[in-house]
Amino acid sequence: MTFHLFRYSFFSALVCGAVACHPGATGDAGLATFNKDSLVDAIKVLSSDSFQGRRPFTAGETRTIDYLVKSYTALGLEPGNGNSYTQDVPLVEISPVGPPTLELQSPKGNTAFQNLNDFVLWTERPDSVIKVDASDVVFAGFGVVAPEYNWNDYAGLDVKGKTVLVMVNDPGFYDSTLFKGHTMTYYGRWTYKYEEAARQGAKACLIIHNTAAASYPFTVVQSSNGGVKLHLDTRSNPAYQLAVQGWITSETAKKLLTAAGKDSSLLVAAQHRGFKAVPLNVKVSASLAVKEVYNMSHNMIAKITGSKYPDEYVIYSAHWDHLGIGKPDAKGDSIYNGAADNASGTAALLQIARAFESQSQKPERTIVFLSVTAEEQGLLGSAWYGQHPVYPLAKTVANLNIDVLNTYGPTKDITYSGKGQSELEDYLADEAKKNGRYIAPEDHPEAGHYFRSDHFSFARTGVPSLTADGGVDDLTRGIAYGKQKHDEYTANRYHQPADQYDSTWDLTGGLQDVKLLYTIGERLANSHEWPQWKAGSEFKAIRDQTAGERK
Repeated sequence: MTFHLFRYSFFSALVCGAVACHPGATGDAGLATFNKDSLVDAIKVLSSDSFQGRRPFTAGETRTIDYLVKSYTALGLEPGNGNSYTQDVPLVEISPVGPPTLELQSPKGNTAFQNLNDFVLWTERPDSVIKVDASDVVFAGFGVVAPEYNWNDYAGLDVKGKTVLVMVNDPGFYDSTLFKGHTMTYYGRWTYKYEEAARQGAKACLIIHNTAAASYPFTVVQSSNGGVKLHLDTRSNPAYQLAVQGWITSETAKKLLTAAGKDSSLLVAAQHRGFKAVPLNVKVSASLAVKEVYNMSHNMIAKITGSKYPDEYVIYSAHWDHLGIGKPDAKGDSIYNGAADNASGTAALLQIARAFESQSQKPERTIVFLSVTAEEQGLLGSAWYGQHPVYPLAKTVANLNIDVLNTYGPTKDITYSGKGQSELEDYLADEAKKNGRYIAPEDHPEAGHYFRSDHFSFARTGVPSLTADGGVDDLTRGIAYGKQKHDEYTANRYHQPADQYDSTWDLTGGLQDVKLLYTIGERLANSHEWPQWKAGSEFKAIRDQTAGERK
């Protein structure tokens, strides 16, 4: 893909802002370069209708990459991938040709369910026609195999060629004595459910939606998965994939259980240790006609080379993509602009880059700015980087990720996901305290946010990683108000066309949060510290294996 550079009349103001780009700024002077007006300008551009929701493989991607290349070039940053500002990310786009079908067959008769209203189905197989014919259905609880928690929903079960029905989240959501209690583990993520079902040889896997357990309404499932989907191109490294994966509503699940002579008490039983999977004596048939397009998307990479330890790297990341053009909302708006998610985080990287570049003395370690593609499709751009790193992962000090800024004003706290995972939590606490603030674990740990942002792709490789979110303890209106704003965003804007820039936004708090991440990066960049994973983290062993490479 060729990237043509677009011109914007306000571009100089965006890059330099009211107080930026002055030579000779050092140390804390970098903080003086942060500018709310230029942050707003960048968010407005990236979330404008002309960017078409920034979906990979569209004109929106071309415009986004062009904009970021021009922005980082104007700031004076170097290309981050050799002579290029981009990293190719091979993807396959799988599009439905006509609506999928799902039908239940039981001794009580057949029931045809309605696409999108009752279920959402898709496939990662690039076959022209996908069919699941009269597949036996097995209810496998949470669909979890977790030996460290003495839990195996597939124990003694053969699901090869069958359809597995599972619940979202993990047992700790219902019983705080199990797993990590109300803090979701990776076993609770929907991505894990499909991965495990595939390892077990299932033909299909259907997840029963529950708004509280999933942390979002079924409309999010519809908008995220109900149409064209992207996946990493695995032709060079093929692996077994489910024929069909999807979600069903709780009402659809009730109908299925009723047809099987069961009721919701089965779901309750599955929440307790010792539950055994139950064949339901019903069958489902599903069909999808799809077409595939192989294409190349792009991660955007820029850097500031370190003056003393140029081969040690601090990586800031944010995903540039959103959902593109999709199902119209009640107002007829079909552009999913993604202003908060994640034009705000992408714009924040420009603020941090400007602060580092403004310093008269370059940081001792190399600072990398990574804007990744296809996060909304399952963290694909960051996953590709983790599998094909431009910079050695063993020499990567940390990843500081930004995904959705606070848009409702300053807070006394700053929240983060992954309590007890790494020492980056302590770095954040130190910097927050210096600013009269405090850190607080995420407001909804049961939502599994640690596994829903791009830092997770780094964590899986052993790199200490952190996403700091906007706080909830509003400076003047308190915690209840902050939680209300978070919940309103989830219910009314998250993954919906309503996520547009709003002139009533107060980005003061968001900018304060970005400054904290800047100061953490500055501390890491001008030292020889190596933050560690904490004891008990599932990622510690991976990092420990590469300790010798950092000496």
